[in-house]
Amino acid sequence: MVTRPNETPPQEFNPWLHVCSLIESAGELLGLDEGMLKRIIAPERVLEVAVPIRMDSGEVAMYTGWRIQHDTSRGPGKGGIRFHPSVNADEIAALSADMSIKCAVVNIPYGGAKGGVAVDPALLSRAELERLTRRYAFSIAPMIGPDRDIPAPDINTDTQVMSWIMDTVSMLRGQNTPGVVTGKPLAIGGTLGHAGATSLGVTICTAAILQRMGRLANEQRVVIQGYGKVGAPLVKLLSDRGMKIVGIADIRGAIHVPEGINHLRLAEHVAEAGTVVGYPGAELVPADLLFTLPSDIAIPAALGGFVTEDIAKSMSASIMVEAANGPTTGEGAAVLASRNIPVVPDVLANAGGVVASYFEWAQDLQGFMWERELFQQRLEKTMHESFNHIWARHKDLNVTLRETAIAVGVERIAEATELRGLFP
Repeated sequence: MVTRPNETPPQEFNPWLHVCSLIESAGELLGLDEGMLKRIIAPERVLEVAVPIRMDSGEVAMYTGWRIQHDTSRGPGKGGIRFHPSVNADEIAALSADMSIKCAVVNIPYGGAKGGVAVDPALLSRAELERLTRRYAFSIAPMIGPDRDIPAPDINTDTQVMSWIMDTVSMLRGQNTPGVVTGKPLAIGGTLGHAGATSLGVTICTAAILQRMGRLANEQRVVIQGYGKVGAPLVKLLSDRGMKIVGIADIRGAIHVPEGINHLRLAEHVAEAGTVVGYPGAELVPADLLFTLPSDIAIPAALGGFVTEDIAKSMSASIMVEAANGPTTGEGAAVLASRNIPVVPDVLANAGGVVASYFEWAQDLQGFMWERELFQQRLEKTMHESFNHIWARHKDLNVTLRETAIAVGVERIAEATELRGLFP
């Protein structure tokens, strides 16, 4: 057994230990030796930083941030930055390992990294948020760069936060460095197709598994947990393909509309009310009962660890597509497998975002912006090829889609690690 840091009592869900167990299982499936497995599991670099900022009141507040590079054998680190009260070292380590596997699954030349600050940005003014972002960027600046580690938006971070990070690093280095982050505004080196790319990738994977299972899109009822940067575009994208969105949840609650939710009306309602709750004609249901609603496809699109053993046991849908990072616990995954519910795992389903980031990074290095049509064409091609490869290996290996995807990612990381050798 590989030694794992930060052990916690077994009753607590620890995302880092969960990812370690997935990699270990993949290693056993692939027949990797223990030395290689140790190298793949251990993060290469872990940086914890204090983030002091001066509040508008004049007082000084202290926050803690992290940037973790899990593996760079296949290329520079890649992964988002999240601002959320729940952020901790285990969560960031797990997400960085997820990114290593995800980038390998879609076969782009990146390793995995992740960052974040334990803070509730909703409690900060815009000026306080900028100071927090710039101080955090200053602290992690030695680790990041176009050829080292390229952050991107994640939970509670956006194009403006990326702009502040890019500007801070550019000022430190005395030159414009647009390739240091992706997910930027167009005016400073962003790309035409990045917005909504994660949701598009989820949509492509959802359509692909329906096709593989011989099911028609216009006969599918969908429930989505989360109405944020990923969940909100999904309502429109899936509706456009004929699927009926019958339930959706956000942090305020969940709604049920058996006849289907109109994406335009929902967007207008949320713009006014700030929540999906209160959508005209909808039945209000407890958020933890969302996946019990009569449906065919369940899509977790919020924070990790939502699909527990109990949620998996009560799930009504016969397919799950993971739009969120790490939304399913090990116990939850075991229940879904025992119920023969196929799951398109996060390392494949939501990889559209990192593929788009790769394209943006390439354009920044080239100094040439692609047309939107070319961007979308290449994104769809990459996602389709990745899904088809995972599906074929899934049939060969005779394991779940999640186990297959993790195995493919670990296999590609192991190949790069073996080819590069061990220094010195």
